[in-house]
Amino acid sequence: MDKDFAKILELAQKYEPEMTKFLRDMIAIPSESCQEEKVVLRIKEEMEKVGFDKVEIDPMGNILGYIGHGKHVIAMDAHIDTVGVGDRSLWKYDPYEGYEDDEVIIGRGASDQEGGMASMVYAGKIIKDLGLEDDYTLVIVGSVQEEDCDGLCWQYIINEDKLRPEFVVSTEPTDGKIYRGHRGRMEIKVTTKGVSCHGSAPERGDNAIYKMAPILIELRALHENLKDHPFLGKGSLTVSEIFFTSPSRCAVADSCTISIDRRLTAGEDAEYALNQIRNLPGVKAAGAEVSMYTYERPSYTGLVYPTESYFPTWLIEEEHPLCSTLMDSYRELFKEEPVLDKWTFSTNGVSIMGRYGIPCIGFGPGHEAEAHFPNERTWKKELVKACALYAAIPQIYLGKYVDKMPTTTENLMKIKG
Repeated sequence: MDKDFAKILELAQKYEPEMTKFLRDMIAIPSESCQEEKVVLRIKEEMEKVGFDKVEIDPMGNILGYIGHGKHVIAMDAHIDTVGVGDRSLWKYDPYEGYEDDEVIIGRGASDQEGGMASMVYAGKIIKDLGLEDDYTLVIVGSVQEEDCDGLCWQYIINEDKLRPEFVVSTEPTDGKIYRGHRGRMEIKVTTKGVSCHGSAPERGDNAIYKMAPILIELRALHENLKDHPFLGKGSLTVSEIFFTSPSRCAVADSCTISIDRRLTAGEDAEYALNQIRNLPGVKAAGAEVSMYTYERPSYTGLVYPTESYFPTWLIEEEHPLCSTLMDSYRELFKEEPVLDKWTFSTNGVSIMGRYGIPCIGFGPGHEAEAHFPNERTWKKELVKACALYAAIPQIYLGKYVDKMPTTTENLMKIKG
C-alpha cells in the first residue's frame, strides 16, 4: 500500500501542468450563479478526456462524472459557480485572464472554488491510471448556484437525481486542513409599514424608516449577545441591505425593509433566530413583519427549485470514521499530522449533512480568506496535494473504515453552546 501512495503522489505532481491549464481555462469562463453552462461544458470535456466512465448533466445543470461501478457510492463536490468580480480597479490582474507563476494562479474562482474541481478530475485520472478501482463508484460533482443558495444543488441531487452517497468530500478551500463542520446561516427580512404623505408636512404621515431606526440599534446589540460554542464559534448577525418605498423624494416613506445575514452556531435553528428578532421591543412597537427569504431563481437550464433561505448548522464528531479516513490518507501520503478544524463560511454541507444527515467532510485547495476577494489566488502545491488525497480516499475507506461507518451520523449542532 505504501507503494500505491508513492505512485499517487508522483502522478499528482506529474499532472500539475494539466491541472493548472484546466483551472485557468475554467477561470477564463465567467460563471456566476445561474450562468454556469459554458464552464460545465468545459468540465465535461476534461472529464471525458481523462477517461471518466460516465459523465452526465442533470436537469438543474449540475455535472456528475463517474469512476467505477462498485456498490459503495462515494461523492466529492465542488461548486463551479463564482461570485462577480466587484470593483475591477481593485484587481491587479484581469479577473478572468488571471495570472500564473511558479507558485500561484490568480483569477476569480481560483480558491472559491474551481481549484477543487481541477484536483478532483485529475484524482479520477490517477485512479484510472493506477488501476485503483475497487468495489466503489466515485461520483465527482460540479454543482451550480451555490454562491446564490448554498446546498440547493444538493437538495436537487439527493431528492431528484436520487443520489445518496455513503459520504461526501467537499473540496471548498480549507487552508491545508481537514474540516468537519461549520455554522449554519439564514437570510431574514424585517419590514416596517407606514403611511406616506407630502414631505412638507411629515406629521400627516407615519414614516416607516423612523420605525426601523430602533430595530437597527437593537439588532446590533443582539449580535453581541448571541450563543457561542467552543468549536464552531459564536452566532452572528449583520444588517446587509436596506430598502424603502415612497411616492417620491419629497414624501414620507410608507415601507422600509432590511435584510439580515444570520450565522447560526450549535443550538440555534431557524425558528429560534426568527423569534429572537420578533421579541425585540422595537419590532413589537412597530408591528414589524419578520420572515425568512425564499430562493426561486431559475438555474441556467431554466429549472426553478424553490427553497427557504435556511442553511442548517452541521458538525460531525472528531472520531467519526470519515474523519479517520481523511486523516489516515493525509498521513500516508504526506508523512505529517493533519489538523482538524471547521470553515468560517458556509458550504453545500448545509444540505448534505445539515438537512439529510449524509456524512460530509472538507479538504480543498486554496484559502478561505481568498474567497470573494480581489486578486483571488490559489497555490499549485495545494492543487497537487488535494489531487493526491482525493485519489487515496476510496482505497483507505474500503480498506479500513467501510465496516465502521454508522447507520446514521449524528449532527452535533444539537449540542448546546
